[in-house]
Amino acid sequence: MQRSMNTHRFSRCVLFAFLILCLAAGLLPGASDTNPRLIVLLTVDQFRYDYLTRFLHLYTGGFRTLWDRGAVFTNAHLQHVPTATAVGHATLLTGATPSFSGVVGNEWYDRETKRFIASIFDPSVKLLGAVKGSGASPARLVVSTVGDELKMSGKGPSKVIGISLKDRGAILPAGRMADGAFWFDANSGNMISSTFYFADLPSWVKEFNGQRLVEKHLGAEWKSTGGKALRTLPAKAGPGYYDAFERSPYATDMLLAFAERAIDVEKLGADPYTDILSVSLSSTDLLGHTVGPDSEEIRELNLQTDRSLGRFLQSLEKRLGPGAVLYVFTADHGVAPLPETQATRRMPGGRYTASGLRKAVEAALTERFGSGDWIEFASDGNFWLNRAAIRSRSLSQSAVEEVAAEVLQALPDVFRVYTGSRIRSGQLVIDEVGRRVAASYFPNRSADVITIMAPYWIFSSSGTSHGTPFSYDTHLPLIFMGPGIKPGLYDQKASINDIAPTLATLLAVETPSGSSGRVLTEMLDQPRQPAPRRAPGVVKK
Repeated sequence: MQRSMNTHRFSRCVLFAFLILCLAAGLLPGASDTNPRLIVLLTVDQFRYDYLTRFLHLYTGGFRTLWDRGAVFTNAHLQHVPTATAVGHATLLTGATPSFSGVVGNEWYDRETKRFIASIFDPSVKLLGAVKGSGASPARLVVSTVGDELKMSGKGPSKVIGISLKDRGAILPAGRMADGAFWFDANSGNMISSTFYFADLPSWVKEFNGQRLVEKHLGAEWKSTGGKALRTLPAKAGPGYYDAFERSPYATDMLLAFAERAIDVEKLGADPYTDILSVSLSSTDLLGHTVGPDSEEIRELNLQTDRSLGRFLQSLEKRLGPGAVLYVFTADHGVAPLPETQATRRMPGGRYTASGLRKAVEAALTERFGSGDWIEFASDGNFWLNRAAIRSRSLSQSAVEEVAAEVLQALPDVFRVYTGSRIRSGQLVIDEVGRRVAASYFPNRSADVITIMAPYWIFSSSGTSHGTPFSYDTHLPLIFMGPGIKPGLYDQKASINDIAPTLATLLAVETPSGSSGRVLTEMLDQPRQPAPRRAPGVVKK
């Protein structure tokens, strides 16, 4: 009897040891010995593709490592318009254009509430860690992300976390099933979140905020690589300092330190079940709007971001070991040169007043249909018409749109005008711009009349901006680096929409529900082969 019990106990020990070895090797159901333990999506806001090539000879850190050791797609573009932060970030891990994702801009006019709302605005939740502000969540994103599909696959307890200076940069790539999204609050200097994810801010985030790393640089002088003073930050903590802090390389260092803390506390990459971490660095955009892509400050910010990312990559390899992390590096949009810089180059471009477009449309509609409140809302050449007023006069929606489009198209420096009726009926010029406009139309969110200005023309009264379907806004870096990836330069056409289906294929999970991209098979180290077919009625012995 005793011998039988000892034998049974020994068998259980052997079985337990076997299971532990299988778990470590990733051989249990849901785990894989070929999948990375952690996927890190690195996004630099407003990072044009030529920021890689223009400064490549000066890079020595993260950008250089990604270029040398990664699969670099030299001709990757966005496939939507406007090329804005929220739309770009919504695309990264969904693979969806706005016509599927529902994210048609950073903000849009909500006909139901008659408000101009942010893409992540959610009044049903509250901020955590902030002193003021509106609730934020991915509730308006109507498609799944790679992280959502990974969690729904049943493969195991994967975690998904999003981090950024911006709320939309943290929230939208992480998706609706994320374990958390964290962003910077320029009013308090805290990393904050939302009750969409948890009832209270996690204790480790409170501890991080309590260290006040954000205030280490009070009164600091930001200097170039050569020692030239570029900017001096305010010496007193408060919104003014935090705003300046966001536009400096110090914000990138703080955000990456927060990401490292998240990796440690949340144990990302600590087991065979793949986790996803999205980190969006926003300082390039916040500074770039003011100084433009040709400024010394942007060059220096990119050089210092390169060094910071280099330290971050080394830190992750030390934490998780070589080959544990698959990196994807990209951006959410580019940016136009300053119009004043363009003028010195004898290139086209300039500044346009959006109010002038509205006045022209109002005058044309009044002349044709009589006086009335024809425009419900307008923003930068996008017009949401007053549908109630149109119906009350028994007018055709498409007829009113056409009158507005006709007057806009006749204005100087207007490239094209699109109407909702034309888009829905497929009456478009079929080229890159027409396809991008059509792929971005979401009924009841998109404007009824959409104006595309000529290249290099912007609505900003100072600085510069983005949002167009032209290459300086759509051409972005796209680099994969890590296990299963063949390094090299890939010059064939690609799109940022390709990230999601490629990752879904590598993870063997369902492609996100709105994905329109392709799998980048050319960079995969071992081409995936279909399962062999058996003849009908043949049973494998």
